[in-house]
Amino acid sequence: MTDILVSEAVRGAAIDALADRWRLVEDLDAAGDPAVLAQYLPTIRAWIVRNRTQVTRDAIAAAPHLQIVARAGVGLDNIDCEAAEAAGIVVSFTPRENSVSVAELAIGMMIGWLRRLPEADRHVRAGGWDRGRFMGGELAGRQLGLVGLGRIGLLVAERARAFGMTIVGYDPCVRADDPRLAEQQIRWLPLEELLAGSDIVSCHVPLTPQTRGLINDAFLSRMKPTALLVNTARGEIVDEAALIAALERQRIGGAALDVRGEEPPKPGRLEEFPNVLLAPHIGAFTHEAQQRVVAAVADDVARVLRGEPARQAVARTRPGGNGPKGDR
Repeated sequence: MTDILVSEAVRGAAIDALADRWRLVEDLDAAGDPAVLAQYLPTIRAWIVRNRTQVTRDAIAAAPHLQIVARAGVGLDNIDCEAAEAAGIVVSFTPRENSVSVAELAIGMMIGWLRRLPEADRHVRAGGWDRGRFMGGELAGRQLGLVGLGRIGLLVAERARAFGMTIVGYDPCVRADDPRLAEQQIRWLPLEELLAGSDIVSCHVPLTPQTRGLINDAFLSRMKPTALLVNTARGEIVDEAALIAALERQRIGGAALDVRGEEPPKPGRLEEFPNVLLAPHIGAFTHEAQQRVVAAVADDVARVLRGEPARQAVARTRPGGNGPKGDR
């Protein structure tokens, strides 16, 4: 019998402490194999996941003793929050713990793309020293357009200001007179104006029915032909076919992507463009962020199993079961 199932790699001293008190099993095969998962559902009281595990309505129905689903991360698009709420199951997540790491990666990808760092690194490793091939650009003086003004978007703005960037932002859930925008010197713009005037467009929206495929032909066609698209949010917000077409036609300057619509992706056209910078969904993967995430997840699981309220439970769900507003 299993009290706690860990179906993805969520490890650390806080998880070890859970195992000292409850019957905990880590089985990474449960994230992708329904037959493996099925053997645990009848007994588990807590389920710890990241983004690969699909916590579906059927899985919830098959887990009569389940009290908490704890997500090590922010996005809840892989959890049927509506079904969990109906079953009286707490859904817990970590909305703050990895935000700084994601924001720093977004800035890092901007610098890496502008200074052509991956290409320069490969050149030097191959014995080259042709500095003239790697003329780059500065962040200073460029306009940064933030699509999504939640926690991570605001952290990106704070860091971008230190580089001397002009910052504009769009978010249908944030008012133009929100005091947080004034604090970070962000000018709220309609999306069309933001895209038309920004040198870098960085996306920080959750995956919802409204944002799926947000970055499509129309979106990309409104961007400057020299502009960089950065996505450290969710891969599914990008229509990859539209992005490939835009890159082929040189309708945008390039892209820097930490996330993909399918993970891991099958190698394809995006990998062939020299003006595309790719990373394997590492936004939250810093030692500091993961220590905070693991500690928060383990704390909520322990609290619920002891009969106490979770500290970071999802307060309310949206129709469609995709969880709360948030960046990532």
